[in-house]
Amino acid sequence: MSEPQTDERVVVYSDYVCPFCYLGRESLSRYQDGREDPLEIDWRPFDLQSQQRRPDGTLDHGVDTGKDEAYFEQAKENVRRLQEKYDVAMDLDIARDIDSLSAQVVSYHCKTTADYETWLAFDRAVFDALWQEGRDIGDTEVLVELAADAGVDPDTVRSALDDDGLRSEVREQFVAAQRQGVTGVPTFAYDGHAARGAVPPAHLERLIDGV
Repeated sequence: MSEPQTDERVVVYSDYVCPFCYLGRESLSRYQDGREDPLEIDWRPFDLQSQQRRPDGTLDHGVDTGKDEAYFEQAKENVRRLQEKYDVAMDLDIARDIDSLSAQVVSYHCKTTADYETWLAFDRAVFDALWQEGRDIGDTEVLVELAADAGVDPDTVRSALDDDGLRSEVREQFVAAQRQGVTGVPTFAYDGHAARGAVPPAHLERLIDGV
């Protein structure tokens, strides 16, 4: 496992198909840029699509999740409001049909085997590919390309996606998040305190620096 470059880390629970996670990371980046001391991200995967997931890991889009069209329209409105607030361009407002599990498997593999900057480059690339370019981050070839651009050997990416043991580890991470009381994403956790949602940089500053 790669060693952190700094002792200062904020735990971030997120799922790539969550638009608020993308916007929340933009807020975190702005806070990090204005901070005197470096702050790394200790990413923890979260399965926002768990209610739809079959035992084999695929998604059943016919499952009633309790979220109707009114819910998604409200979510889109909230996303657009935050886009304007943070001045962030996004190709999509919602990604209902994209499965993020494979992306999280590769990201977890990078986090546990590569250095922090390599993982961060892949992580950012996945977010941008989906939310800025509208690409299918559940597609193996897309993930191989994004990982290669981040400096990860394509063969190791394919092996990771075929590794049932690694997928089990990621599922265990999902369960661990729930046991920690995480019910939605993004969730930012630091020193026993947490903030949920795409909160502004000032909120993150209060959470982490107590300012």
